Amino acid sequence: MRTDKLDAMEMKYQSLEVQLSDPAVIANQEKWRALSKEHADLGEVVMLYREYKAADEACREALSVLNDKEQEELHELAKEDLKDNEKRKEELDHEIHRMLIPKDPNDGKNVILEIRAGTGGEEAALFAADLLKMYMKFAEKKGWKVELTDANETDLGGFREVTCMIYGKNAYSILKFESGTHRVQRIPATESQGRVHTSAVTVAVLPEVEDVDIDINRDDLRIDVYRSSGAGGQHINKTSSAIRITHLPSGMVVTCQNERSQRQNKEKALQILKARLYDQAARENRDKTAADRKDQVGSGDRSERIRTYNFPQGRVTDHRVNVSMYQLEEFLNGNMDDILKALIEADLARRMKEGDSQ
Repeated sequence: MRTDKLDAMEMKYQSLEVQLSDPAVIANQEKWRALSKEHADLGEVVMLYREYKAADEACREALSVLNDKEQEELHELAKEDLKDNEKRKEELDHEIHRMLIPKDPNDGKNVILEIRAGTGGEEAALFAADLLKMYMKFAEKKGWKVELTDANETDLGGFREVTCMIYGKNAYSILKFESGTHRVQRIPATESQGRVHTSAVTVAVLPEVEDVDIDINRDDLRIDVYRSSGAGGQHINKTSSAIRITHLPSGMVVTCQNERSQRQNKEKALQILKARLYDQAARENRDKTAADRKDQVGSGDRSERIRTYNFPQGRVTDHRVNVSMYQLEEFLNGNMDDILKALIEADLARRMKEGDSQ
């Protein structure tokens, strides 16, 4: 354990405590809030470090007793104390190590979820609809809010592509590993001879970005207005409220038609465009800096096959962590936690290993 870094953090924590009790700082609410946040951010790891130091001191005291022949009657008790505190030190060391890993700055953000049918025609579109339902059910279990922003629906109720916003605490940190190609193996409803088909759907999970994250020159945008189409109730097709925004430098096109007003659709479309441009820049940066992206859990590569949903076997397999579950129906009903936790733990282990090697 790097105690020098932790000692510095503890000193900073103590300094912040002094500043937060200063009447001048208390009078300046903006500064007080900023210092309070910094104090809270340091607090958890400092408390664990103090507990670690107490366990370390207890180990030294136990060793001192064991090395003292005049205290033989206390040796058995000292052995137990030494064993318990060494175990506690190991647990605390691991927990502190985890907490010192730099957090993804996007982890606390809301999510823009994009699902697109890939190979497989109508069957892929139908599975895109199944994945949308899965994520909506998962979000409901988490108490998150989901808003559909745009959809290109097929005659059989599938989606060629669909985009929605997911608002919830740490939504991106939990869903970010869903980006990639999802493969389905099942007998399509349109198959008359009962043959199993393989289809694919791509999923993109983007963090919602703020204006400070990325700046868009309005001169680079072409904004078109048109009439909404598809399922949408009585309001659909009565007004030209749907928005199409084209980002001219990149050729990126975003549409939004599910809000009731032109202004709302424009705001949502701009949000999605910013998220896509931010994601594109982030992926280009990762391509330049990552020595071997295959070592990463969920690199965000849209072409990476991340998961297979095998209906004949009732199995869902995540290929990145080599985990299979035989509760496919449960998984599609939004009970995704086991695989998501395995992905988060694998990513954490990788980052801890990278931190050790630096």
